[in-house]
Order: sequence, then structure tokens, then C-alpha cells
Amino acid sequence: MGIVLFDGVAYGMLLFLMAVGLSITMGLMNFVNLAHGSFAVVGGYTAAVLMNHLGLGYAAALAASFIVAALLGAVLEFAFYRRLYRAHPLDQVLLSIGLVFVSIAGLTYFFGPSMLAFHLPAALEGQVSVGGLQLSRYRLFLIVAGVLVLVLLLLAMGRTRYGAMVRAAVDNQRVAAGTGIHVQRLFFLTFSLGCGLAGLGGALSLGMLGLEPSFPLKYMVYFLIVVCVGGAGTITGPFIAALLVGIVDVAGKYYLPEAGAFLIYLFMIGMLLVRPNGIVPKKGIA
Repeated sequence: MGIVLFDGVAYGMLLFLMAVGLSITMGLMNFVNLAHGSFAVVGGYTAAVLMNHLGLGYAAALAASFIVAALLGAVLEFAFYRRLYRAHPLDQVLLSIGLVFVSIAGLTYFFGPSMLAFHLPAALEGQVSVGGLQLSRYRLFLIVAGVLVLVLLLLAMGRTRYGAMVRAAVDNQRVAAGTGIHVQRLFFLTFSLGCGLAGLGGALSLGMLGLEPSFPLKYMVYFLIVVCVGGAGTITGPFIAALLVGIVDVAGKYYLPEAGAFLIYLFMIGMLLVRPNGIVPKKGIA
């Protein structure tokens, strides 16, 4: 049971890292971005290519995955997304789902349809004994990385000028603009940050989930479940929801393999019936 719980928490941390950016951008921009997983897969492929072909270290590859995904997000926000902020949600869905299929086709063309080859650095291989349990070093690293990102995001949103502007825009964009906040620039920076976090999560997932071109479509539902159950526009909500989803999914596949992923949908329905506005209802970014 301890190992199952540990693996579920590690899996949940990955979901949090990849979905928290979607929560922030949905809460701030009210934009249904189904292409969020595409930024995750771009970050993962960036890290793998840099490590496999250029011999870059793991830490540097993780930093590069964040930067590349953030830059790609910045370009797409400027070229496409900002034109549809006030558009009908269906237009937003069509644009973002179109970008998903473009990313799948592009990655398949350049890297092929199969799983991307990747080897963890030696420091993260093997197991470590904790309280009598043999725990994977890599999964332990994922948990530490997830907690660190959570703390940094909470500090950034709660203790910095940028965070104050984001919270103001989440509460009321018109009033925020009236106080001198450049909302369009804030959208640009926040969208880039969310894409960068997705890219970092995609790079971290290489040793656990693996990456293939269809990754954005395969995990799209998981990202949406984490955000909807946790509460769009919050940080702690998706964190709690991701942990619950990770534990339920891993435990379900371990104890009830015949049920498959069906338990996740039962969990989502039950949580939304109990908390229709999310575990942490949006009251600014927190």
C-alpha cells in the first residue's frame, strides 16, 4: 500500500506540474486551451534531444525545456491566442484542438510515431530505503520538484508585484486595467509562464510516462480533470486535485486493473457533484 501511495503521489506531481499553467491561464483569460499538452510534449522532446544528441546535462535540459516551451507559447499567444480572447468558446476550442493535431503531425514527421527513447541520469536511477520501503529515486525527485514549484508559485503570486497584478486581473480585468495594469502584457507573460511550466512537466515526465507525438491528446482529459476538480484560476486546488487523481489512478490500476481508467471519471463526477466550483473556488490566484 505504501508503494502504491508513493507512486500515486509522484504521478500526481507530474499532473500538477503540467496542469497548473492551464489553471492559471484559464482563470486569468477564460480561454479554453486544449493545446496545453502540446507545450508539455515540446518541452519533453526538447530535453530528450538535448540530452541524447548534444550531451547536455539533465538540469540544463530541464531549464531548456521550460525556456523553449515558454518561447513557443509567447509566439503563439502573439500570433493566434490574443485574437480569440473575447471570441466564442467554440472558436477557442477549434483553434487549440487544431494546434494539438498540428503538433502531433509535426512531431511524427520529425521523430516518428513511436515512444521517444530516453535514459535517466545515473543519480536518479535505482532506489533508496525510506522507512523500510524501497522508493524510486526518480519518483522521489518528482515529488520534491513538484513541492518546490508549488512553493515558488505561491510565493510569486502572493509576494511579488507581478502576482498582485495577476490576482487583480483574475478578480476584475476592467478594474485592473483602470488602475494602470497593462492587461494584454500580463496575459502575454502569464501565458508564457504557463506554457513553460507545461514544458518543464513534460521533460520531467520522460522517465515515468514516456513521450510520443500523441501525448497531448492522450493526457488532455487528465489536465482538464485536474483543473476542473481543483478549481480553475487557483494553484492549491489543482495541486490537491492532481494528487487525488494520481493516487486514484495508480491505486485503481493496481487493485482493479479490469476497471482501467474508469475510476478517474467516477472520481471526477463525484467531486464535481460535491464541489461543483472546484476544491478551491476561484478567489484570485492562491
